[in-house]
Amino acid sequence: MSDLVLTVTETLVRPSAKPHFPIESLLSARLLLAPKIVEERVFFLSDFSGVLSLYSMDKNGSIPQPLLPGGQALVNPHLMDGHNFYVLPKLGRVLVMMDKLGNENYQPMLIPVEGGIPERALGDRYQDEKLACVECDLEKNIAYFDRDDRKNPETECLRVDLTTREVTSLGRSLYGNRCIGYNSDHSKVILGDGYTAGDVVLFYREEGMKERKLLYGIPLTERGGRTVPPSGIDWCNFTDSDRGLLFVSSIFHDEGGLTYLEFDNPSKPVDVHVHGLKHSGVGELVGSKKIERDLFVLIYNIDGASWVYEGTFNPGVSPSFTISRTLCGLGALSDGVIQGLDWQVKKGPPVTVEYVLSFTKSNTPSQLYLYPIGEKGPPTRLSDERVLGIPTDYLSAGEDASYTTWDGLRVSARLYLPSPKLGYEGPRPLVEYVHGGPQGQERPDFTWFSMPLIQYLTLNGFAVFVPNVRGSTGYGMKYMKLVDRDWGGNDVKDHLEGLKHLEKDARIDSKRRAVVGRSYGGFMTLMLASRFPTMWKAAVDMFGPYDLPKWASRTPPSWMPYIRLAVGDPEKDRDKLLEHSPKTYLGNLTSPLMIIQGKNDPRVPEPESAEVAADLRNRGVQVDYLVFEDEGHDVLRFKNRVTCYSRITEFFLKHLGS
Repeated sequence: MSDLVLTVTETLVRPSAKPHFPIESLLSARLLLAPKIVEERVFFLSDFSGVLSLYSMDKNGSIPQPLLPGGQALVNPHLMDGHNFYVLPKLGRVLVMMDKLGNENYQPMLIPVEGGIPERALGDRYQDEKLACVECDLEKNIAYFDRDDRKNPETECLRVDLTTREVTSLGRSLYGNRCIGYNSDHSKVILGDGYTAGDVVLFYREEGMKERKLLYGIPLTERGGRTVPPSGIDWCNFTDSDRGLLFVSSIFHDEGGLTYLEFDNPSKPVDVHVHGLKHSGVGELVGSKKIERDLFVLIYNIDGASWVYEGTFNPGVSPSFTISRTLCGLGALSDGVIQGLDWQVKKGPPVTVEYVLSFTKSNTPSQLYLYPIGEKGPPTRLSDERVLGIPTDYLSAGEDASYTTWDGLRVSARLYLPSPKLGYEGPRPLVEYVHGGPQGQERPDFTWFSMPLIQYLTLNGFAVFVPNVRGSTGYGMKYMKLVDRDWGGNDVKDHLEGLKHLEKDARIDSKRRAVVGRSYGGFMTLMLASRFPTMWKAAVDMFGPYDLPKWASRTPPSWMPYIRLAVGDPEKDRDKLLEHSPKTYLGNLTSPLMIIQGKNDPRVPEPESAEVAADLRNRGVQVDYLVFEDEGHDVLRFKNRVTCYSRITEFFLKHLGS
């Protein structure tokens, strides 16, 4: 029945269609994410129990021990605002950020370092609010939080002494006021306002100051309508005996570069040249973090793959950075994505560092790796996660499918085809997968929601096209900013151009096409399926907004300043937003549609998806509406993922064939 709403709360009876390989085989490889190393143990997130939870094991290998009671699910770090957890060895506790069934109202909880029942670190003081832990000093047990009270648009920065539970407010702002740096004794804190993605202005606050002061950039209120290039400033590392800051920015390089800012001359940042890089290709410098003194790690995203370097900052008149070691990007740790990096330092002389990291590829589950202290050779693999029942060469590694779009821009893309081992013959039906964000990126990452789906689709005979159209991260600041205030505009043209490009590929049957996407990708799915109905045989929307003015008015108050700047004002820009909304074109949609939604989603509230289903059914369009009662803006629980991946694939098999 097209009117059926399927609400998922418990295990469902599987549909009768039987894929060649069960989705449970792909999901048999457990997630190993966000590792941290403390003394002799490695702490990490995994879904061993069917939900994402916290575990620890001996750094030389042991059976992982659960640290939280069964059934208590943590948030996927891909979507987490801030950090999931910190281990506090001096307190003998672990700080864990927990919400309720995906509602994203994170609360700081403390458990014993050996595991136990969570207790509220700050009592009920911030109940029903969202606290995001942005950083924690493990030496002094001081943590910094973003506070969103869910009632007002301002965000407050809180500094919390986890030993005494004393809370200090460092001020509020409509645009974040996020802690993005602090010195060793916490007497000076760097605060950042972010207006849209990459548009960051720095402030500082010292002990005794009642208000923050401007350090670098032009605040929005002082721009007078002028266009100001986004700074792209990331985490700020105090260095050079606290005389300045070292950070990643786009001030000198669109693709990101190291920048030094001296406190005595903050109006003149200095470009820091990096020596000894081993990679080549298109990408960005995305992060820097201080290890000890002048020793740092740099993280690059090159063509979607992670490169991580250890190196030394050389201050002076012409500051520079010298690479001494490649931690990720070569050998076994190449052509994939890190899902967490941590270290512990043995203070010398000389200073030696022990690293732990999680690494994954498009067709390889995440694994934990350890670089033992004092050793310069390859890392030791601590885990052996694997896909059960499916030979490795049956999974698709993907191939480059980048293309030149309508205005001459290069669009990075990948095409995943069924392995020849599967024996499929003839041109393959095509599924386009659209990533979320829009300022995100589809990468070769087996741990993210999309990759098991992509692999499952290829196992069932589909080709999967994954473009990173304008607005995606990973290709420079200018490219990322092209989608600001243009959702459903030129980004749509990029998708059409990519599909046109694939029509020339004899391996693809472009007459049998479908599209699927999550969040912004769900929005784009609805946009493509309704504006160009003859192109598609089926479409799957996962919690995508379809009425931009109404969606903007329903988002949490703290989102409104960003939404107005990056998407549009739901009142002043109503006409343009409606022009760029799928709702305006839904009367054209003819292909069958599946809508998937989390009941507790705070980003795209469930009524938004319910309205799409009701609207289309009133127009006579076939709609399957699947609601997960115990999910938010993701599908995390094992039983729900089994249902979700299976239903999507069976939906496409029904309407496209194989």
